[in-house]
Amino acid sequence: MLTARLFRPLSQLPGKSLRFYDRGNGTRPEPLGPGAPLLPGSRRAFSDEVRPVGSKAVLVTGCDSGFGFSLAKHLHSKGFLVFAGCLMKDKGGDGVKELDGLKSDRLRTIQLNVCNGDEVERVAEVVRSSLEDPEKGVWGLVNNAGISTFGEVEFTSMETYKEVAEVNLWGTVRMTKAFLPLIRRARGRIVNISSMLGRMANPARSPYCITKFGVEAFSDCLRYEMYPLGVKVSVVEPGNFIAATSLYSPERVQAIADKMWDELPEVVRTDYGRKYFDEKIARMQAYCNSGSTDTSPVIEAVTHALTSRSPYTRYHPMNYYWWLRMQIMTHLPGALSDRIYIH
Repeated sequence: MLTARLFRPLSQLPGKSLRFYDRGNGTRPEPLGPGAPLLPGSRRAFSDEVRPVGSKAVLVTGCDSGFGFSLAKHLHSKGFLVFAGCLMKDKGGDGVKELDGLKSDRLRTIQLNVCNGDEVERVAEVVRSSLEDPEKGVWGLVNNAGISTFGEVEFTSMETYKEVAEVNLWGTVRMTKAFLPLIRRARGRIVNISSMLGRMANPARSPYCITKFGVEAFSDCLRYEMYPLGVKVSVVEPGNFIAATSLYSPERVQAIADKMWDELPEVVRTDYGRKYFDEKIARMQAYCNSGSTDTSPVIEAVTHALTSRSPYTRYHPMNYYWWLRMQIMTHLPGALSDRIYIH
């Protein structure tokens, strides 16, 4: 009975339609219906922006594609001096070419592998020396670079766990430590891109969930430490935007699956069987095809975190289904949420 109620469309819920108040202009938008793409209140007003934006520098990691690519262009359009860290800068990646094609003094692509400590330190020095007044520091750091994978625990190699953590978690820590002196001087902002899977776990996603839970904990600790120094730390927790970020194509999912199966210990292959394995891969394929292709909610959340005088601690750009599921899985007893969503 409880499960049935939780999964009913919003239009079938008793009482008034769900609405939210837009503090930006004092109006009330249309009620949210079953097809509403965003969580209530996930689009932010920008009436309390920090000014002047044009004098502020921001570095964004992972700008070759996806969120980072869109964010670099958006922040540039708002007047920021943007340093776009790109893994494929030296190899002439398509994203780099498009960003460089803007031919703007306020948008500069930089070769950046967040797993390479020497490269990170070199980028920090390049950014510092590019500033008109280095003592005024860097206004913002957006730790966006990330990779993802899938596979149940017994299907996933230790090398895979380490590879994902090196980018998603240790890359975030490494970049933050390198840029904190510049961020502190500006009393600026750090925005870490986490995930809804940094708040609630999911079967077959343990390598990714581990790193995003780590990003959440790191961000909380950093926020406590930076508060007395005037630096604000925010976390953005996107829902399912796989279709918009190019993390997975059907071909890549199948390639990962084939490699995973080939490398499984014989006892695991025998105990689970190929049918079970293929069913899990098919489920992952369906999930990858179901996400939103519109990255604007994430871009707006990051922009608000960088420009608002009172940025939020956490942002939840996701549809209502995932927001409700996250609330249930983080607030109700595990036995109950497991019964609703897992078992």
